Amino acid sequence: MLIYRLLGTLEVRDPGGALLAIGRRKQRALLAMLVLRGGTVVRGDEIVEALWNGRPPSSARANLHSYVSDLRRVLPEALRTVPGGYRLDVAAGECDVTLFEALAAEGRRALDEWQHLRAAERLAHALGLWRGPLLEDLADLDWFAPFTARLTEARLTAVEDQAEARLALGEHAELAVELAARTAEHPLRERLWATWLRALHRNGERARALDGYRRMRSVLDAELGIGPGPALRELHREITGDAVPVPDARAGVVPALLPATVADFTAREDEARGLRKLLAPNAPPIAMTVAGITGMAGIGKTTLTVHVAHQVTAAYPDGQLYANLAGIEPAPATPGDVLGRFLRALGVPSVAVPNDDQERAELYRSLLAGRRALVVLDNAAGEAQVRPLLPGSATCAVLLTSRVRLSGLEGARWTTLDVLPGDDGVRLLERVAGEDRVAGDPGQARSVVDMCGGLPLAVRIAGARLTARPGWSLAHLSRLLRDERLRLDRLGAGDLQVRASLALSYAGLSRSGRLLFRRLGVFDVPDFPGWLAGVLADGADVDELVDAHMLTPVGVDAAGQLRYRFHDLVRLYAREETGDGGDDALDLGLGAWLAVAEHFEPRIPGPCFAPITSPAPRPDVRDALGELAGVDPLTWFDAEQATLRAAARQAGATGRHEAAYDLVQRLEKYFDVRGMYAEWVASSRPAMAACTRAGDRRGAAVMRRGLIDVQTWIAGDRGGAVMDRALTDAGELLAMFRDAGEPGGMADAAAMRSVALTALGRPGEAVEAAEQALDWAGQCGHLGGLARGHVALAVALGESGRLPPAVENLHLALARARELGNPRWEATALQFLGIGHSQAGLFDASEGFLTESLAISRRHRDAYTEALTMIALARLRLLRGDDEARPAAEAALATAREYRMNHHIADALAILGEIELNRGRYAEAVAHLRESVAIWRTRGWLRFLAGTLILLGRALGDRDPVAARAALGEAEDLCVRVGDQPRADETRQLRCLLHGDV
Repeated sequence: MLIYRLLGTLEVRDPGGALLAIGRRKQRALLAMLVLRGGTVVRGDEIVEALWNGRPPSSARANLHSYVSDLRRVLPEALRTVPGGYRLDVAAGECDVTLFEALAAEGRRALDEWQHLRAAERLAHALGLWRGPLLEDLADLDWFAPFTARLTEARLTAVEDQAEARLALGEHAELAVELAARTAEHPLRERLWATWLRALHRNGERARALDGYRRMRSVLDAELGIGPGPALRELHREITGDAVPVPDARAGVVPALLPATVADFTAREDEARGLRKLLAPNAPPIAMTVAGITGMAGIGKTTLTVHVAHQVTAAYPDGQLYANLAGIEPAPATPGDVLGRFLRALGVPSVAVPNDDQERAELYRSLLAGRRALVVLDNAAGEAQVRPLLPGSATCAVLLTSRVRLSGLEGARWTTLDVLPGDDGVRLLERVAGEDRVAGDPGQARSVVDMCGGLPLAVRIAGARLTARPGWSLAHLSRLLRDERLRLDRLGAGDLQVRASLALSYAGLSRSGRLLFRRLGVFDVPDFPGWLAGVLADGADVDELVDAHMLTPVGVDAAGQLRYRFHDLVRLYAREETGDGGDDALDLGLGAWLAVAEHFEPRIPGPCFAPITSPAPRPDVRDALGELAGVDPLTWFDAEQATLRAAARQAGATGRHEAAYDLVQRLEKYFDVRGMYAEWVASSRPAMAACTRAGDRRGAAVMRRGLIDVQTWIAGDRGGAVMDRALTDAGELLAMFRDAGEPGGMADAAAMRSVALTALGRPGEAVEAAEQALDWAGQCGHLGGLARGHVALAVALGESGRLPPAVENLHLALARARELGNPRWEATALQFLGIGHSQAGLFDASEGFLTESLAISRRHRDAYTEALTMIALARLRLLRGDDEARPAAEAALATAREYRMNHHIADALAILGEIELNRGRYAEAVAHLRESVAIWRTRGWLRFLAGTLILLGRALGDRDPVAARAALGEAEDLCVRVGDQPRADETRQLRCLLHGDV
């Protein structure tokens, strides 16, 4: 799940919290518009008007398509092109604006119901989402003004609601300070004034409250010409008539054992606020309060605990007791020893402290009965260590920390700490190392924090090392930490050591838990599914690692899998413990992902290449598949694709070339149907390189096959005519598969050759290549190869004017695709049947085939086949004279531009050019057709280029006779070259008709 943050500068973060790069300013503005209107269609003309503040340049539409295309790479699943505009699907909880509004509404309802604690918590959470004014980096665009006004007012209302709730909870002292600044910022908001004045009054500051009232009255009179409302006037009477009692001083032994709070305490505002409200409630509690803080080693549990304990001392005037229980040390503190210390601190002479632990506990509870004391227990090992230290009185409270959530403590309220987000981590580094030092190089400061993984202990150590070495720059420290092998060594300063802290948690695991920890740590993946633990260490319990905060649960993904991830430093520690013994675990895990992917991949639509299975080992994954029973294959790949890509990269980098190419091979159909072409290329190249290094010609061929396909049909970096290069590549691929003895791969390569030959105007050779593909596919029972071969043969036959056998082959392709169960090739066969029947003038039959094809494409969100079918429908409607031809062509063009499908872009532009030509809009027709011709020149599909040149010649006509003559002359030559003499004669006649040529 992505997180869109608009309450401040625009940010998009991935599920792991990493910031995604959204480049150009107008691209960022476009994204903000789509997020604010999430789930609804934003019209293209509205976007253009907004992005250029009503003054769009002539290139605005082209620029918009470029922005959308760039956004598509970052948001491949969420951004949709729909007729007339664009829609961004934003799920609940993904946008901080909607989250703020929901939390603020919850807080308001709780306030209305007198649930003040709940109201304050919800509103604090809502207001904590704001990092600055709404879209402060895009505030100059007029389009955002209504949203800015509405949300700014909602924010102020939430501030007022929260202040009212906090006042009811007794936080008048804090509010007396905070609201002074708020009223100065917003002097016309009477509700803010009223809450501030009431807070001053309850805090015993009657004189300041009266002075504030006079100033408020003066401001209202000067600015609005009115006086205070009835509520404020009543409050004034209340202030002038009340007296504030002074509390009596207390006597007796008052222990104060809290350690000093750290001077550089940073962030954790929400957690601290929640703990304060829990420990210092407005009304007397009916039972003893137990608040627990848990989290991984070095996360800052003790720092937060001591900080909060000092903040609530006023609520516990009878003393504060503190003990470090050393629960993770080899020799943790015993309850009896701690009770002895507490009793002496409460004034019991040493000679009077009982020897029996049970008697100590009874005396301890008796001394605290009816007293208001706070007991802080740091680093608890378990419930048995804590229970004897709990007071028996509801007037007391306990604040404890533990690396494991002590779920057996009845009624305990737990706060789980996570790592510091980037900004808070930089603030902590700044507090430790010095503001000037960090401000001088903020980029390197963030790099240091990132390499510390946001772990407060690690950030604090990094800051301490900088403080101890004034000559070090942040860049130097960043370079030192960049080496993962030495990072833990370098995160140590004095008695602060990240490794030592992690080692204590590791030592507390069971033997099977330590084994699982080491094995999971070998994987360079963003996260992983829970079933992987069962494959790696049968009988180990992943929950043990979670409970010890050595592993972080991410949540449940779309496929229903529980997912987990390592903190970066914890993973490094796991690898230190693993040493050189991780090879078996890596083989097991990579093989498990491969085995599960092989289970789901056959049911994914996409290119029906021959599956060429590698000899990489596969473990038994029946238990995992049992957990995944009934899961939709595309849904599983949606959830797992990022991890599979990372696993393939690691496989290739560690010499496991067979697992690398096989993992990528299982992703190819998914990449294609989801339009993730950049990811396809980025995954295939390193896997192919790994196979080449290992001398694995078979694996290299498998990877090259996919690369040829995606780079032929999608915009790439290939120079020269695309189809010329495709023909060469397909020939070399055929040789590679022949050397490897893979007839299925040979069939795929021959089908590629056939299509390239057809494009280059050599249909006779194309027919031979397609028949060869069918022969090889038939030899090895490659159903997908038969479907591809029949389509390739049909295209070659259709290009040479042999329509009946072409249609016959398309029906054979459709039968093979349905037998295979591949919706992509079923849709492909149907769309070519539609095109063939349209060429034969059988328009109703054509529309039936195309409509069925389109339904399949949309059901599987297959943009590639959808675009071509929309083009075919547009051409059919153009032939019929139907007004719906233009919307169909425009929708196809928008999809093709988003996915950089150059073939389809050129085809859709040619149709739009013909539509404009038929309407007499020559300038618009020429613009479309020239762009189409330019693309066809790079692609090298000669018949399409010739047809578009003929249209361009007609559109230029006598308005530019020289250019028109050149276009028609080139078209005539191309028709002759591909053997289409009748069309060449028609083109010559058209040139004569237009320009009098002989």
